[in-house]
Amino acid sequence: MIDTHTHLYSEEFDEDRAAVIDRAVAKGVNQFYLPAIDSETHEKMLAVEQDYPDRIFSMMGLHPCYVKPETWEHELKIVEEYLNKRNFPAIGEIGIDLYWDKTTLDIQVKAFETQIDWAIERDLPIVIHTRDSFDEVFEVLERKKHPGLRGIFHCFSGNLEQARQAVELNFLLGIGGVVTFKNGKIDQFLHEIPLDNIVLETDSPYLAPVPFRGKRNESSYLDLVVGKLVDVYGKDYSEIDRITTENALRLFGKE
Repeated sequence: MIDTHTHLYSEEFDEDRAAVIDRAVAKGVNQFYLPAIDSETHEKMLAVEQDYPDRIFSMMGLHPCYVKPETWEHELKIVEEYLNKRNFPAIGEIGIDLYWDKTTLDIQVKAFETQIDWAIERDLPIVIHTRDSFDEVFEVLERKKHPGLRGIFHCFSGNLEQARQAVELNFLLGIGGVVTFKNGKIDQFLHEIPLDNIVLETDSPYLAPVPFRGKRNESSYLDLVVGKLVDVYGKDYSEIDRITTENALRLFGKE
């Protein structure tokens, strides 16, 4: 299995990071992809990657919640410097978040568009954060349409129509703990989206699946997500593991 989205460098793991990784590996999680947030955490993220170079891969980008009027342009320069310095498997997590702050929509859109341009130039996938912002994100993606534009809708929690729209735009759906929530709703229609369009993620330490909901999430809980997808798709565990792993490897160019 591949956890395509985990904040392993988060302070929530400072006390037991190695044990968390060991537990996940014991459950069959072989690779971990770390989304970037902002310059405060880039070095910590890259240090975790350095400790596990065969298993852990850092992305680079500016998270929409950290697009602030006074710093966003400087933060983007830092992202660009990193992208020019070394290879990354993806640009992320980027996108639009209107849950926490609607007043920064204009600059969130600008930051998102800039990073999409970099992804197209470098032929890299993007990992998109959408919270209360599907319409705005789709608007940007339609505007930026390009045959090379691809990626993941991280922590997908939209409806069937939005899922189909994402797939049509050449994106995979990142499925994690939300699929196990009673009020998550995506388990009711996900079977209509072919497994070829799905990747696994935890977003740990956030969004732990049932029965750990509300507690710290970790990559070893990915098996609970797969367990739920067994019910949703009516396929066996190993097949879901195999297909979602192949999807992730293909997207991140790790085949």
